[in-house]
Amino acid sequence: MVVVMEPGAPPETIQAVGRRLAAQGFQPHLIHGVSRIVIAAVGERRTADTLGLENLPGVEKVVAIMKPYQLVSREVKGEDSVVKVGRAAVGGGNLAVMAGPCAVESREQLGKAARAVKQAGAAVLRGGAFKPRTSPYSFQGLEEKGLRLLAEAAARAGLATVSEVIDQNSLDLAKDYVDILQIGARNMQNFRLLRAAGRAGKPVLLKRGLSATIEEWLMAAEYIMSEGNEQVILCERGIRTFERLTRNTLDLSAVPLVKILSHLPVVVDPSHATGDRRLVAPMAKAAVAAGADGLLIEVHPEPAQALCDGQQSLDPEQFAALMQDLQAMALAAGRKIAGLPEGGKEIAAAAG
Repeated sequence: MVVVMEPGAPPETIQAVGRRLAAQGFQPHLIHGVSRIVIAAVGERRTADTLGLENLPGVEKVVAIMKPYQLVSREVKGEDSVVKVGRAAVGGGNLAVMAGPCAVESREQLGKAARAVKQAGAAVLRGGAFKPRTSPYSFQGLEEKGLRLLAEAAARAGLATVSEVIDQNSLDLAKDYVDILQIGARNMQNFRLLRAAGRAGKPVLLKRGLSATIEEWLMAAEYIMSEGNEQVILCERGIRTFERLTRNTLDLSAVPLVKILSHLPVVVDPSHATGDRRLVAPMAKAAVAAGADGLLIEVHPEPAQALCDGQQSLDPEQFAALMQDLQAMALAAGRKIAGLPEGGKEIAAAAG
């Protein structure tokens, strides 16, 4: 359930409500809205002395939440959440583009990628240091060395960073280097990892699982938020279907639906969804049209030489051209690209 506090309720009355909820067996979570604070009561109990709560000073009303996910629900927070990382603001009318190679390979490769995506208007540099691959013989990533190279390249370019963590050890290492912790599709229901990410004190990008329903995806986000971390970004990256000509099937209907059900920002990964660079630009534009708050796009200086997913990576010129188109779409919709505060000058320069 949710306890809605009156506008301007003083801290001591909010604390008193929190103590009452704790005494009834709930975990109180404060959620700050635009004009008031609501307290989400999370716990296994399904009933409570709501009459007593409604009579407490500063309480406006008590609302029951019927959905299995609570903190993630739009019922808890009516306005959209915004996750701020460096120059990037994911949500709230911004279009945050996260771009870079699938895997960190070398200082030279990452430096070229960082300069290219920065010039084109990206706000976040992506790069994998831990790569959970289908085959144990595929490139598994440079691990801590890769994290260090990612942080160095991003610092030189003036970008935030996002990189995947796959277990407690990789999470502990990444916390010192990375701005956004990514939970990949294969780990969406690794509940211990979700809880650990929730305690890490960093924004978390949560990818939808290979065959996950939308409710399962939102419940995974609930695990992170239940540990006190409100900085969660959802990422639709395609689901597994019978279709074989694309890597996955991009479920763009999930974008507007999740934004109805939840207050969390939603980004789309057209690279992993399609597995084909020819489809990345059309699906990126479609995602923006569907209301996505951001994009996760693979960009490599030389896709033909990539150690991982070269077939779905754009080169710098292709990425710059895409960003120019996305800027026009964003402006037409009254939105802005998070890495372009001056209205697209960098994109024009990068596109030549």
